Amino acid sequence: MTRLTARFLALPILLVCAAAPRAAAQDTTHAIDQGGVRVGIGYQPGVRPGLVVLPTAGVDSARAMVHRDLDFSDRFEMVPLPASPPGSQGGSDAVNYGLYKTMQAEFGVELTPATGGVTVRLHDISAGRVRNQQTFALPAPTDPSYRLEVHRISDEVARWATGTMGVAATRILFVSNGRIYMMDSDGEAITPLTAAGQTSLSPTWSPDGQRFAFTLLVGGRGGIWVQPLAGGSPTQVTGTNTGLNITPAFSPDGRLLAYAHSDESGTDVYVANVADRCCAQRLTVGRYADNLSPTFSPDGRRIAFVSTRAGPPQIYAMAADGTDQELLAPFDYGATGASNGPEWSPDGANVVFHREVDRSPQLFLVDVAGRRVRQLTSSGRNEDPTWAPDGRHILFISDRSGLRQLWVIDVETGRVRQLRTPGAARLPAWSRRLGRTAVAP
Repeated sequence: MTRLTARFLALPILLVCAAAPRAAAQDTTHAIDQGGVRVGIGYQPGVRPGLVVLPTAGVDSARAMVHRDLDFSDRFEMVPLPASPPGSQGGSDAVNYGLYKTMQAEFGVELTPATGGVTVRLHDISAGRVRNQQTFALPAPTDPSYRLEVHRISDEVARWATGTMGVAATRILFVSNGRIYMMDSDGEAITPLTAAGQTSLSPTWSPDGQRFAFTLLVGGRGGIWVQPLAGGSPTQVTGTNTGLNITPAFSPDGRLLAYAHSDESGTDVYVANVADRCCAQRLTVGRYADNLSPTFSPDGRRIAFVSTRAGPPQIYAMAADGTDQELLAPFDYGATGASNGPEWSPDGANVVFHREVDRSPQLFLVDVAGRRVRQLTSSGRNEDPTWAPDGRHILFISDRSGLRQLWVIDVETGRVRQLRTPGAARLPAWSRRLGRTAVAP
């Protein structure tokens, strides 16, 4: 328990002296293949349609957000506008299709003011016509829900153009200096959720985005709490006088909460029924091994977790009732080290985690069906990965800029970008797409 407490209390306390520029590089690694266990990835950018956000007046804030969201979706080649772009004055007949076609744009997104909101059009540049159009209600820009509503517009435009919903209308939890914060998916609107002076760790979202669970440390011991975002009193799931309780994770239906409990007898994975506020069940038996960091599969039938039963921490899986425990991510002694921080992908096909390579943690994916392991990062120290709901973006912590910050990698193109935080960050959690009942504090 002392070793686990020290691990989770090792929070860097640093300040940002200067903001680093946003990165748009690719994180590539040389290929490594040892007995079919570890395979490096070389990313080749795919062919993406060109998209231009048309210049319009009266909706500057929303237009800038939509442009950034569509860029961050990594589904489009964003077409830059010239210094004096041709304007659209609010109708499809004002769009210079010929000019945008020469600029390699296949889609044009137009936002124009409407009563109580904004009208959005998706132009098919090649066909010279409006492909989709809808008027969206928007609150005033000063309203706390304004940014989330604009993010929803971005996600709908992505669906119009590609058939796949975007992930702009999501939020991120992270820990900085022992305090849990929330931010929008684009790194803006950073809001503290826990009190200053406390030591809060391991935040995780409920499936509906209405609550989050976390560990509150007091004197080296920790209880798990569930806090509603809309206000109200938090609910204590485990006590602070019964050892250290860490790394909570909700089941897909939100009824169960898996976590690791550590005391003098060892560290094991438990599941508590938070819906009925009862019935904690022990799923593993430590006996000189630590078992922690559970994560449910999307169907709720299996749990991946970390165990030291074979020596260094590695990634295992079991049925949701604790049976059928087995090694999930093969590892190669001597070439790689400890594995930690697993999280199941939204489609259930992969589990992401970080693993030591030359004493530096790097992100890896394991294909659940084939048990093939592949490396995602190689620059700096990279750890604590968490999936976006689209299953192609992963948020993680990296010190590649000199300070532990939030970074996002697109696993399809290898593009990496930074989400800046005021201080050092760790232990992020990416929400599912948020419904309109999700309310910020």
